[in-house]
Amino acid sequence: MAGLQVPNSASGQGPGGRRRSWAELLAGRLKRQKYNPERAQKLKDSAVRLLRSHQDLTALLLEVEGPPCKKLSLSKLIDCDSSETYANHSSSFIGSALQDQASRLGVPVGVLSAGMVASSVGQVCTAAAETSHPVLLTVEQRKKLSSLLEFAQYLLAHSMFSRLSFCQELWKIQNSLLLEVVWHLHVQGIVSLEELLESHPDMHAVGAWLFRNLCSLCEQIEASCQHADVARTMLSDFVQMFVLRGFQKNSDLRRTVEPEKMPQVGGKVKIGLMKIDCSLSLFQVFGVFSGHMLGSVISTDSPKRFFSHTLTQILTHSPLLKGGSWDYRRVPPCLRTLLFQLFVMLSPEELVGHLQEVLETQEVHWQRVLSFVSALVVCFPEAQQLLGDWVARLMAQAFESCQLDSMVTAFLVVRQAALEGPSAFQSYADWFKASFGSTRGYHGCSKKALVFLFTFLSDLVPFESPRYLQVHILHPPLVPSKYRSLLTDYISLAKTRLADLKVSIESMGLYEDLSSAGDITEPHSQALQDVEKAIMVFEHTGKIPVTVMEASIFRRPYYVSHFLPALLTPRVLPKVPDSRVAFIESLKRADKIPPSLYSTYCQACSAAEEKPEDAALGVRAEPSSAEEPLEQLTAALGELRSSMTDPSQSDVISAQVAVISERLRAALGHNEDDSSAEISKIQLSINAPRLEPREYTAVDLLLTSFCQNLMAASSVAPPERQGPWATLFMRTMCGCVLPAVLTRLCQLLHHQGPSLSAPHVLGLAALAVHLGESRSALPEVDVGPSAPDAGLPVPALFDSLLTCRTRDSLLFCLKFCTAAISYSLCKFSSQSRDILHSCLSPGLIKKFQFLVFRLFSEARQPLSQEDAASLSWRPLYLPSADWQRAALSLWTHRTFRELLKEEDVHLTYQDWLHLELEIQPEADALSDTERQDFHQWAIYEHFLPKSSASGGCDGDLEAACTVLVNALMDFHHSSRSYDHSENSNLVFGGRTGNEDIISRLQEMVADLELQQDSSVPLGHTPSQGHFLFGIFCRRLQALTSGWNVAARLQRQRELLMYKRILLRLPSSVLCGSSFQAEQPITARCEQFFHLVSSEMRNFCSHGGALTQDITAHFFRGLLNACLRSRDPSLMVDFILAKCQTKCPLILTSALLWWPSLEPVLLCQWRRHCQSPLPRELQKLREGRQFASDFLSPDAASPAPNPAWLSAAALHFAIQQVREENIRKQLTKLDCEREELLVFLFFFSLMGLLSSHLTSNSATDPSKALDVCAAVLECLEKRKISWLALFQLTESGEALPVPLTQTSSVPWHHLLPFKQSVATRHHVFTSSLLSCFHDDAAIREEAFLHVAVDMYLRLVQLFVAGDTSTVSPPAGRSLELQGQGNPVELITKARLFLLQLIPRCPKKSFSHIAELLADRGDCDPEVSTALRSRQQAAPDADLYQEPHLF
Repeated sequence: MAGLQVPNSASGQGPGGRRRSWAELLAGRLKRQKYNPERAQKLKDSAVRLLRSHQDLTALLLEVEGPPCKKLSLSKLIDCDSSETYANHSSSFIGSALQDQASRLGVPVGVLSAGMVASSVGQVCTAAAETSHPVLLTVEQRKKLSSLLEFAQYLLAHSMFSRLSFCQELWKIQNSLLLEVVWHLHVQGIVSLEELLESHPDMHAVGAWLFRNLCSLCEQIEASCQHADVARTMLSDFVQMFVLRGFQKNSDLRRTVEPEKMPQVGGKVKIGLMKIDCSLSLFQVFGVFSGHMLGSVISTDSPKRFFSHTLTQILTHSPLLKGGSWDYRRVPPCLRTLLFQLFVMLSPEELVGHLQEVLETQEVHWQRVLSFVSALVVCFPEAQQLLGDWVARLMAQAFESCQLDSMVTAFLVVRQAALEGPSAFQSYADWFKASFGSTRGYHGCSKKALVFLFTFLSDLVPFESPRYLQVHILHPPLVPSKYRSLLTDYISLAKTRLADLKVSIESMGLYEDLSSAGDITEPHSQALQDVEKAIMVFEHTGKIPVTVMEASIFRRPYYVSHFLPALLTPRVLPKVPDSRVAFIESLKRADKIPPSLYSTYCQACSAAEEKPEDAALGVRAEPSSAEEPLEQLTAALGELRSSMTDPSQSDVISAQVAVISERLRAALGHNEDDSSAEISKIQLSINAPRLEPREYTAVDLLLTSFCQNLMAASSVAPPERQGPWATLFMRTMCGCVLPAVLTRLCQLLHHQGPSLSAPHVLGLAALAVHLGESRSALPEVDVGPSAPDAGLPVPALFDSLLTCRTRDSLLFCLKFCTAAISYSLCKFSSQSRDILHSCLSPGLIKKFQFLVFRLFSEARQPLSQEDAASLSWRPLYLPSADWQRAALSLWTHRTFRELLKEEDVHLTYQDWLHLELEIQPEADALSDTERQDFHQWAIYEHFLPKSSASGGCDGDLEAACTVLVNALMDFHHSSRSYDHSENSNLVFGGRTGNEDIISRLQEMVADLELQQDSSVPLGHTPSQGHFLFGIFCRRLQALTSGWNVAARLQRQRELLMYKRILLRLPSSVLCGSSFQAEQPITARCEQFFHLVSSEMRNFCSHGGALTQDITAHFFRGLLNACLRSRDPSLMVDFILAKCQTKCPLILTSALLWWPSLEPVLLCQWRRHCQSPLPRELQKLREGRQFASDFLSPDAASPAPNPAWLSAAALHFAIQQVREENIRKQLTKLDCEREELLVFLFFFSLMGLLSSHLTSNSATDPSKALDVCAAVLECLEKRKISWLALFQLTESGEALPVPLTQTSSVPWHHLLPFKQSVATRHHVFTSSLLSCFHDDAAIREEAFLHVAVDMYLRLVQLFVAGDTSTVSPPAGRSLELQGQGNPVELITKARLFLLQLIPRCPKKSFSHIAELLADRGDCDPEVSTALRSRQQAAPDADLYQEPHLF
C-alpha cells in the first residue's frame, strides 16, 4: 500500500502536472459529500477493522499522512543496511507520530503500535528460509529483529505498547512465526513466552505449534548447523522455563486461581516428543540438564519431579497389556538412551519405588515396563536386592489376601529380570525353587494358599512358554501329602500342554537355559550344546559332571537317545587324546556308556581314519562367502524357475524351496529365532505403506519369481496338476517376512493396480488364493481406522485393497477377481466347496458380481441351463487375454453359479449401494446415461423384486428407500468419504456421483408419496408418520449418548445429514400432503416437531432459530398441504397456533428469516388464493414491523399480540443493530407493557447464554450482556420480578414460571443445552449482578433462594464428576473463560454466596430450610452460614424497613 500510485486515467495528475497524493484525492471526494454522522462512524469502524486485519500498517500510515510524515517507515528502522536507520527519526519522534496517528484514527496507541511491530516481525520472518521448517533467523534477519526490538522496548517503556494486542497479532502470523523470534521477545522482555503461549485461545493448537518447532530446533542442533550454539541456548531456556513452571512445588495449596496453561503446554510437548520413535528430540531435551544447569539454575527438586513425571509418561503412555520377550538386548536404542538419562538423576531406590507406585495406580505399557526392569538390573547392581525385596512383598500380599494382580506383577518382574542372566538377577528356576520348594514357601501357610497357587499356575498353562512349564515340572512346589492331588493335577495338565506343543519333558537338555523365554531348541542341537558344556566342566574339574551322572539315572531316555549319540559322533581320533576322548573314557569306566554303543563308535572312528576323503564325496559346495545374499537368493529363484517346465525335476522342488527360504532369511538379516517367532497381528497402513530398501528388493524378487513360475507351470499343466510348488513357495513368505509381503502387495494392488501387466495380475491373484488357503495359520491384519473391524483375515485384506472408484480401478478389480476366482475353481475343482470359502473372501466374490452387472449389460439377463459354460485357465495366462470373455465365461460357469447360491456370497442391495457410492462419476467407465440406466435396472428390476433372503427388498419400495438412506448415512460417516463439511450441499462425501443415488431416492420417495395419496380417501389424512423419521429415530438411539465432545460432534454430523436429506426430498415429507379438520395435525408434523424440539435445536440452530433452508422448506410444505384443504387460511392458523405449544422454535426461526421468507410465501399463497395471508402469518409480519419501528428514530407503535412473538422479533432485530446504538434505542422499553419486557429479557438472556455456550455463536458476548443489562434496568425500574428465569426445575431446564402462567408456550423447548446450568450461574453471579450499583436485587425475597439453589446444583454437578458442563468453548475470548475451570467457578460461587448471606433480608430465609434438607451436605460451611443467619435476631436485618404507620 505504501507504494500504491494512482493511474493518470484516474485523475492522478494535478492541474499543474503535479501528481497528487492519495490523501488529496480522498479529500476531494469528501468535499463533494455532505457531512453525515452515521457515515463518519461507519468509516471509523472500518478503519479499526482495517488496522486489525493483515495489512501493511506502516504503508497505511504513509498513505494517510501528509508530506511531512512520508519518511515514517518502520521497515527502514529494521533495515540495518539503510542509511536512514535512526538517522532522521528518533524513537521519540516515531512514538509521537504514532500517538498523533492513533488519536486521528480513534484507536489506542498501544493497539496501533502493537499491530505495527507485529507486522514488521512478520516481514522479518517471511524472508527466504533455508529449511522446510525454519526455526532460526539468518544473520541479516537477526540484525533487523534487533533494531525492531529496541524500538519495541522504547514503546513498552513509555506505555505505548499493548502486550495483549501484540500477542494476538503475532498469532495471526503463526504459520510464518519463527521460534527464534519468540525466544528474542522472551529474553529481551518484550513478551514472555509464558504470556505469549497463554494468549492463544487453543492450547492444543499452540502445543502442536511449539512441538513442531522444538522438533525442528532439535534437528538443527543434531545437524550441527551454523547457529547451533544459538539453538542450544534457545532449547535450554525453553526447557528451563517448562520445568520451573510445570514441576515446582506448589507452596500455597489454598490458591484458587485458574491453573496456568504453561504446564499443560509443556506436557503436550513432552508427550508429543515421546510419540516419535527413535527420535533424538527428547534426548536433546534431556541433554539440556547439564551439571551447570542443575547446580545453578534449577533447584534440586524440580528436575527430580520432571524426571519422575517423565518416567511415569514412559511407563503409562498408550497402555498395552501384552508383554512378550523384551530382554535388555532387544530394548530399542532410543528407549535405552532415554532410560540412561533417567538413571543419572534418580537413585535405584527412587526408581524401584516409582515403578511400584505406577504399577499399583495406573494402567501401563507392559513392553516398556519390562524393558525398564531389564535396564534397571543391568545398570544397578543393587537393583537385584531391591527388586527381590519388592517381589517378596508382592508375593506376601498375594498369598495373604489372594490378590491376583500382585501375583501376576511378581511373576512378570522376576521372569523379566531373570532374562538378563545370573550376574544381574537369579534365574527363574532358582527363584521358583526358593519361593515354593520348601516348607517356608509362600504357599505353605494354608490350604487356601495352595489352591490359590495351583489355580494361578493352571490358568497360565495355555499361555505359558514351554521353558517355564519345564521349570515347574522339574522343580515342583513342595506340597503336603494330603494335598498331593493338587500337584499331580497340575503336572498332568502341564505335560499335556507340552505334548500339544510337541515338546517332550524327556528331551530337555542338561544345561538348557530355563530362564530364557525363547522357543525350545531341537533336541539334537541342545544335545550338542550339552556335550560341549559337559566337556568344559570336565576339563576344569577332572570329574564327570554331576548333571551328567544324574541324567544317566533320572533322565535316561534323553541321555541315551540324544546325549550319548551327540557325544559319540564318529571322527578321526587325535594322536594325543583330547578332552573329549578323556571324557568318553571316564564314562566308559563308570559304566555310563552301553558296550554295544561304545563298540560301534570305535569302529566308526577307525573307518573315518582309513577313508577321510569319503566325507567330502557328494557334498555340494556352499556358495562363496563373498557372494551377496540377494545374489544368492536370485540364483536360488532362477534354479526353481528352471525346474517348473521340467517334469523330471518335480521331486527336487521341495528342496529348492527350502534353499530359497534359507537364502531369503539371510538376505533379510533374520536369524532362526526371528523366523520361528509368532506374529499375533500385522500392522499395515493402506494409505501409506512403507518398506525398507532391502525388504523391498527381496520381496519383489519373490513376487516376480512367483508370477514367472506360475506362467511357466501353466504352460505345461493346468493349475490342478501343477503339484504343491505354489503352496510350498507361499509358505516361504509366511513368518517374519509376511508383513513385508503384504505391504508390497498393498503397494501393488491398491496404489499401482491398473499399471500391472497380465502375468502380474494372474500371479498375484493366485498368490492371494494360496494365502487364503492358509488363513487359519496366518495372523490377522490391522489396517487402521479405514477398516470396519479391528483385524482382518488375509483374504478379506485383498477385498480392502481392491477399490472400485474409477474406470481404471474398475477394470483392474475385474481382472484380479476373475483371475482369483478362476484359479481357485480350477485348482480345487476336485475338493469340497469349503476350500473355496477359505481361499476367497465373500467381499471379493461380491465385487466380481457388482463389476459384471455394471460393465456388461448382457450379464443382467437371466441365465438358462444352456448358458452354463466350462471354465478354462489357459486363455487367462496368454499375453492377449480377453478379460471380458474370461469374466463372462466365469459368470456362466456351473460351479460358480452353484457357489452364488451360498447365502454369504450374495450381492445384496446394501452391498450394491456401498460399492456404487464409491464410484467417481467424472472417471467412471459408464457414461451418465449408461449409469442412470444401470441404476434403474439394479433398483427396480433386480433388487426391488428380489426376495429379502436373496438380498432384495421383497417388492417393498419403502424398504428399498430405508436401505438406501442408511447406506448414504453410513457412507458419509465412513473413512471412504472425502468431505464431511457442512456446506457440501448434499454432495455426500464430496462426490457428485452420489447425486445420481440421491436422484434415485427422490424418485422412489415421490412414487411413495403418489401411492400414499391415491390410497387415502378424500377428506382424510394418513395416520402413520413418514418412514424417514423412523430411520432418524433409530439411528439417533443407536448413537453414543452423552455430552462429551466426541458424542456431540457425532450427533451433530448425523443431524446435519438428516437435514440435507430432508431438503432434497419433497416438502410433503415434513408436513404431509394435506390437512383436514378431522385430523388437523398429521403424524409427519408431529414427528418433525419432535425432531426439531428434541434434537435439531441443540445442533442445527443458532441463536434460538433454525437455519433458513429448513425453515423455508417447512413453510413451503405447510402452505402446499393447507392449500389442498377446504379452508386453507383456517388450517394455516391452526397449525401455526399449535406450533406455539409443540415447537415454538419454528416460529422464532420464521421471524428471523422473515424478510427472505415473506416474498416466497406470499407468491405461493396468491397463486392459489386471492384472500390475504392467514392471520398467524400476518402476526409474524406485524412482529417484524413492530421491531423495525421500535428501532427507528420515529415513535414506535405498541407491540402486537402475542407479546412473546413481538419480543422475539425485537430480539432478532436488536442483534442486527450496531452496539453503540443499543442503549439509546432500548430506553423506549420504559413505555412497553410488562409482559413484553419479561419476554424480551428471556430472549436476551437466551442469547447471552448461547454466546457463552457455543464457540460459533454469531452473538457478541459483550453486546448480549449490554442488551440484558438494559432490559434488566427497565425491569428493576418498574419493579418487575425477573428472578424466576433462573429457577431450575427437576429436569435441569430453566423455566420462567411467571411466563408459563400467562402463556402456554413451552419455553424450555427453546433453551439450547443441558450444560447451561453452570453458565447460568456464571452469568447470574458475574455478569448481570455487576450491572447494579446498589443492593436492590438482593432485597428481593426470592433472590437468596435462587442463588443457593443454583450453587447447590453446581456443586452436585462437580461432585458427580460432570466437569464437562463448565468447559470453556473453543474460540472464546479470555475474559469469558473465567468459568472454564470447575474448581475456580465453584470457588467464586462459594465466595459470592458467603458474602451475600449477611446482606440478605430476613424474609429471604423463609424457604432455605427446604433447600438444605436434601442438599445441605454438599457444602457444610455454606449450610452453617445460612442456618446461623436464619436463626439471627430480627433486628439484625440490615434491610428491614421501619413500620412508620
